[in-house]
Amino acid sequence: MGQQLLGGLRVLELARVLAGPWIGQTLADLGADVVKVESPSGDETRGWGPPFADDGAAAYFHACNRGKRSLTLDFADPDDRALARQLASQADVVVENFKLGGLVKHGLDYASVAATNPGVVYASITGFGQDGPLAPRAGYDFIIQAMGGIMDLTGEPDGEPQKPGVAHADLFTGLYGTIGVLAALQARAQTGKGQWIDLALFDTQLAALANQATNHLIGGVVPRRMGNAHPNIVPYQVFEASDGPLVIACGNDGQFARLCEELGLTLHRDPRLMRNRDRLQHRDEVAGAISARTAGMTRAAVLVAMERAGVPAGPINTVAEAFAEPQAVARGMVETAGASRSPRLPLRFSDANTLPSGPPPRLGEHDAAIRAALASGDGWPERH
Repeated sequence: MGQQLLGGLRVLELARVLAGPWIGQTLADLGADVVKVESPSGDETRGWGPPFADDGAAAYFHACNRGKRSLTLDFADPDDRALARQLASQADVVVENFKLGGLVKHGLDYASVAATNPGVVYASITGFGQDGPLAPRAGYDFIIQAMGGIMDLTGEPDGEPQKPGVAHADLFTGLYGTIGVLAALQARAQTGKGQWIDLALFDTQLAALANQATNHLIGGVVPRRMGNAHPNIVPYQVFEASDGPLVIACGNDGQFARLCEELGLTLHRDPRLMRNRDRLQHRDEVAGAISARTAGMTRAAVLVAMERAGVPAGPINTVAEAFAEPQAVARGMVETAGASRSPRLPLRFSDANTLPSGPPPRLGEHDAAIRAALASGDGWPERH
């Protein structure tokens, strides 16, 4: 089975919904012991259904909480606050997404925790960060997508701005947050000192604009919606076959020449179209010529032709079709743990176990065991 890469790592998750729990789940998949603290009413995503799993929790909750333990605490109760502080004092990592300064009154902010646990790696997730004029404002993924530029880039040129089909800012923040936690743990191994990681959804959304950001920052252009076309590459978009759409992603001039040869086109011999930088100026002409060919072919025939030419192409699948792809089946991309079925961690190691240690926990499932261990003075409760 291989080693547990983060075996022995203790993570206290004071987070709910998606970005923070995504960090917790990723660390849990890598072997960390994650205790998820929930209010007596639970993480609200437990009710974000249908659909619901057999354990009664919404599929949304199952998407980001596998492999954890659940402890319910009421922060209005002094004894429960003390239990939370006890856990924080022994944690290697604390992940929280309370509003700015929201944990100070509970003695669970970074300064308070680090006073008794100087080696703690403490990740704070907010909408806009710990400083700046918008720092006090609550941040929701949809609002951040709107403010952070991604919606203005998504959709048809003559249509309204669109959000991606998943919580773009939350997920990227969860991934950047995981990277930050692992980097801080590496630094702690060398110095013995912990870190406070300030994660803002807004910062993350700006960073995740990638080449669209540098197109603006370097080139001075303001990128706009282009539907499924690419701002820097032609042809790189959706084309219609006789029985449905597919994507052709032609990444260099050599691929373009082979595409043309395979489809019986002569575009690659036109001096105006030989180089990608020139094709950008004749986007409609190139796309129109290719579309005229693919429209008379089945999707399967186009895909076979592109495979033969060594040009990247693929069908536009539904979610169901994506998981039914032979490649997804061969790679075991669906993980089953108890009542939960979800995509597996997309990391493969030569000698490590990344299977989930269990399904998402029922609300308060581990209350008795964790409270008993803390009351006995044994310290961080061992997982059994």
